[in-house]
Amino acid sequence: MSGPGEPGRTGPDDSDAPGPARRPRIPAPRPPAEDGGHWPRSAPARPRGVPAQGGSPEAAEAETRHTESETDALNPTTARPDEEPAAADAPPEPGARGEAGGVSAESDLTGTPAPSHHVLKSMLGAWALAACSAEEIAVVDHHLNQCPTCAEEAVRLRRAVGLLHVEENLDLNPQLRSRVLAGCLGRRPARIPVPEWAAPYDAEAARLDALIGDMGEAEWRAPVALRWFDGERARLRDTTVAGVIGHLLTVDGIVATAVGLPDPLGPGAPTGPLARTEAYWRAEPAHVAQLTRHGERPHGVRPPRAASRPATPRPPESPRAGPRPDAIRGPWREQGHALLRTVSFAGRGISQLSVPYGEFALPLRDALLDRAFECWVHGVDIAEAVSYPYRPPAAAHLNLMIDLCARLLPRALAERRQAGLASPPRHLGRAGVPSRSLHLEVEGHGGGHWYIALDSPTATASPDEQVAHLVLDREEFCRLVAGHVPPLDVVAGQVGDPEAIRDVLYATASLSRL
Repeated sequence: MSGPGEPGRTGPDDSDAPGPARRPRIPAPRPPAEDGGHWPRSAPARPRGVPAQGGSPEAAEAETRHTESETDALNPTTARPDEEPAAADAPPEPGARGEAGGVSAESDLTGTPAPSHHVLKSMLGAWALAACSAEEIAVVDHHLNQCPTCAEEAVRLRRAVGLLHVEENLDLNPQLRSRVLAGCLGRRPARIPVPEWAAPYDAEAARLDALIGDMGEAEWRAPVALRWFDGERARLRDTTVAGVIGHLLTVDGIVATAVGLPDPLGPGAPTGPLARTEAYWRAEPAHVAQLTRHGERPHGVRPPRAASRPATPRPPESPRAGPRPDAIRGPWREQGHALLRTVSFAGRGISQLSVPYGEFALPLRDALLDRAFECWVHGVDIAEAVSYPYRPPAAAHLNLMIDLCARLLPRALAERRQAGLASPPRHLGRAGVPSRSLHLEVEGHGGGHWYIALDSPTATASPDEQVAHLVLDREEFCRLVAGHVPPLDVVAGQVGDPEAIRDVLYATASLSRL
């Protein structure tokens, strides 16, 4: 219970008091805070019942009754002392316009008045999606610390944003294409299907094309380090993404010319992969300019001779200028499509067609597996250069590639012995007769078990003649085959003859080439 001096309560009703009625005093409107106005300055409050300077106590008591009468007129819902208190209304939202016509007194960190509560509440959606500016985030965060209603709404919105999408790798599953094609061909078989031994090249070329398809010119000129093992030491060659695709174009041209397609380098081109790649890079001015800018020079390019007379001035060229992506990507993909169409229409007999690689030759089916493996390896090189993830091939395709490497190891061991880089054979093996063998185990999807003949490429490998056991992870084995890791630094489980294991590790690394 309050007395006449307490705010929010009224005193005795003076409407029946004798005398003329007085006109109620209405205060002047105050400017809103969000419009740049400020709270009006008011004189210091004087307690009720205290006479003003030079006034009488009777005048002070009359002023108190008049003020309480004005309060009744402006607040008709105010309870009287002799009435039951009404139910309390719901408290206004924080920051809403008050009874005196003002707004929220919140201010941002700079001291300027903050937006109204309704404006800040409408910004919660953009705040939850992290679409606000730094200044707006600071204002909203400051408001959430003072408004429990908006804080609860902000938590609900943040949870809803988490349900909109799941954080996962944007790279497609490498098996997606194979599953889609298998489903389509299951319903409507192809009249002329792609051979099973050519499917890995088809899939890996398509994955690499998808990787470089959305690259801009800056990424197309990103530096790439090509690594391989030449049999004795690791080699490194710097190029660009465009140079890598040009390398694939020229080496794929070896297989293309073997089936009757035109050579991308023209007539009279070299036959070996390294010589063809160097010839292409020498003929590509943009690649030479890129390497020269980094202080390097490709093999076979001589420094310019000193001019005996002043050279004619030429317009300056941008050191980063280069061919458009479609100028290299288009011919590479067209050649790959023509190669797959040719082997599909040719029939089964073409799988044993010999493809010359200069110093050695491979059957066509193994040559396409070799090209699929190189597409994957260089796809990883390009992905690392542009900081993009790149998954291994499908398990079935990877198993075929590892099987090719395991079948090539006996011949690689024999070539290293002829060069004096491997230990001599323990026994003179005969063709078709079991001899000393190494058990190669590759773990992971696409791996398996292989037995490698150690003494002769014509001998037969047998588990009964096993002298060593070598275990590697699938990706570690493929990195070793690609020449990306030194043979003695590879992570592998070893049991048995250490000399045989060392020879097989070096022979595996010597399978790599540019």
